Amino acid sequence: MHYISDILFWISTGLFVPVIVLLIYFFCRALMLAGSFFGQYLDRQRIIKQVQPDIDMLSTDNVNELADKLPAKSRSLFVQYLKQLLAASGHPQMDKIIADYENAADKDLAISKTLTKMGPMLGLMGTLIPMGPALVGLSTGDIASMAYNMQVAFATTVVGLFSSAVGFATQQAKQRWYISELNNLEYIANLIKSQHE
Repeated sequence: MHYISDILFWISTGLFVPVIVLLIYFFCRALMLAGSFFGQYLDRQRIIKQVQPDIDMLSTDNVNELADKLPAKSRSLFVQYLKQLLAASGHPQMDKIIADYENAADKDLAISKTLTKMGPMLGLMGTLIPMGPALVGLSTGDIASMAYNMQVAFATTVVGLFSSAVGFATQQAKQRWYISELNNLEYIANLIKSQHE
């Protein structure tokens, strides 16, 4: 039994460096995600002001005119797939374009989902692994070692929770965006189909 406990201790100790490295990576990734999210938000607000009033006024008679009102250059998934949808007017591939949009939206949400789930896991691992040496330091009277290990334990928890919070907030907002945009794409596809019936 003593050997099994030693093996478990070695495994958990060996995982500490990879956990710290991953936490630092996720922290940097969360900062980058927050910056790109802000850029997406500004781009989306501009597109909504420019395109949404035209979408609300669409009918089977003027749906083809929407292509001329779209911005020439945009990183927005919605604008890119809307252009494809309007270009494929009346073709069977319209359903595939909408499915491709859903896949692209899900791919964009992947990093947010990863941060949301992995941040707390790694934070908890980073908390529990140094607790062993901290308790050993406490039992031997080495207060400096205990304080250092407790500091590391709390720091990893904070970093993990921060990464998770950024992931969760961006995931919630982006999901609402993509559902709204998917509804618009399906509405426009239905108008185009009605036009060709």
